[in-house]
Amino acid sequence: MKRLHRLAAALAASALLAAPAWAQNVKVTPLGGIDGEFCAQDRALVFEDPNGTRILYDPGRTVAGATDPRLGKIDILLVSHMHGDHIGNAHTAAPNAGTCGAPDMSVSDYPHSNAVNIAFAKNSKIVVGSEMPPFFAAKLRSLGGNPANAMLARFGGSVTVGGVRIATVTAMHSNGVEPEYIGGDLGKAMKEAGIAGDVGLATGYVLTFSNGLVAYLSGDTGITADQDRVVRDYYRAKLVVMNMGDGFTTGPGEAAYVVNELVKPAAVIASHANEVGTVGGKVRPGSKTEAFIKAVKVPVHVPLSGITMEFTARGACAAGC
Repeated sequence: MKRLHRLAAALAASALLAAPAWAQNVKVTPLGGIDGEFCAQDRALVFEDPNGTRILYDPGRTVAGATDPRLGKIDILLVSHMHGDHIGNAHTAAPNAGTCGAPDMSVSDYPHSNAVNIAFAKNSKIVVGSEMPPFFAAKLRSLGGNPANAMLARFGGSVTVGGVRIATVTAMHSNGVEPEYIGGDLGKAMKEAGIAGDVGLATGYVLTFSNGLVAYLSGDTGITADQDRVVRDYYRAKLVVMNMGDGFTTGPGEAAYVVNELVKPAAVIASHANEVGTVGGKVRPGSKTEAFIKAVKVPVHVPLSGITMEFTARGACAAGC
């Protein structure tokens, strides 16, 4: 009988040891415009650490406000820069409203932004770099929220929230605040003059999760030397979320160069296509998305809205890809 008890205990212990093989993966869920597709306005991703911490990255216009049923608990928001397709100057009326190429973005988020409205409703931390924290603190305060929830992660440093280490890195991109966020006579005068407010430089992010996975979120950026010396040499990122839409950011060729020659990760999630990237869940022939996939030497995972991917500490996709 004692031997049976010992055997049962050993089997139970083995089961517990085996469980973390899947439980320790980082989950990544795209919140795009149309279920099962990669669409023109898609930016938003939810990262879930194995410890349960949930991070919303660049909610943009495809998260249908703070009541979007896909959100769930959000502990942290990351905003790479102040452009409307990332901070959310408007949002879709509901998930799947409109089409992949032309989502229904009829709900205005001025003067606070989709990101701030979500952070206020969810009591989330907003972690941003450069000179952006005071802007977010003021917006949270104006809603009756806690301005201390706007946290700074300045270049070269990091903060740890919910067991996830968050660092900001260089992103070569503009970062103006639209006059509509400022309002009043000043905002009106700025709009008439065609100028935007200044909140410092745009940022990318490097996240170190509790399972050891290091992920680089490029934001909107061109090619930078920091992608080699900082993101690869220092942080050793294994998973990259890479913008590749061209015109406003790196194009497919430039983005592939960043991946292949500078960061050299184990895997990539395509981002910021500015096009209909998929039709029926399949990559559209002749698209920039297809060109990027063909040019990259490591696995490229297309973020199909609502489909959760799981990544190991080494950056390999374990499920959902």
